[in-house]
Amino acid sequence: MVLRYPNGQPYYKNASPVEKIQEKRKQITEFGNRGMRFEEAINESNKYYLSRGLAVIHKKPTPIQIVKVDYPKRSAAVIKEAYFTQASTTDYNGVYRGFYLDFEAKETKNKTSFPFKNFHAHQIEHMKACLEQNGVCFVLLWFSSLKRCFYLNSVHLIAYWDAQKEKGRKSLPLSLIEELGIEIKTGISPRIPYLDAVDFYLSTLSIEGESKNGK
Repeated sequence: MVLRYPNGQPYYKNASPVEKIQEKRKQITEFGNRGMRFEEAINESNKYYLSRGLAVIHKKPTPIQIVKVDYPKRSAAVIKEAYFTQASTTDYNGVYRGFYLDFEAKETKNKTSFPFKNFHAHQIEHMKACLEQNGVCFVLLWFSSLKRCFYLNSVHLIAYWDAQKEKGRKSLPLSLIEELGIEIKTGISPRIPYLDAVDFYLSTLSIEGESKNGK
């Protein structure tokens, strides 16, 4: 079993510095070459943003109820049985430039569309509630086979989610995501520079505000 810190980083109790470096390189290679560990790449990016004082974004903990614990030693406890106490909302939230950010991260192996089945009704409802409070709410979509990442405003996702019953659509076409979303080029530091897309989105709000004020 791999133990991880709250930010998603793996914990190696007895690993040497060389082993830790080798494992980190392996993780970067897996993400860059095979589209794996998308969530971990976001966690790395959040750590980068936090360390530089750019944003405070964290992965939300999933509430669990512990029902059985063994104590093999007085100084140690082992959880044997636990259950999720409630449905999760979205993956991440935090603050950036005075704005509340709330977003979900999803990935697919599909090359032409992103399936709606990757999302859940309670997550959509949560996004709607965040938007009503003027939060910056979005999804990060990773096409692992194509190695392409997109920022998609939740407004668009919700609109097509709500329309799927009428139109029978089971997914969002890649062509539509390319039109409505913002493509994010992956890097090293940060690995997923999604705040660049947030900046672009916030700039459009400023333009809209100026237009309404007749400037």
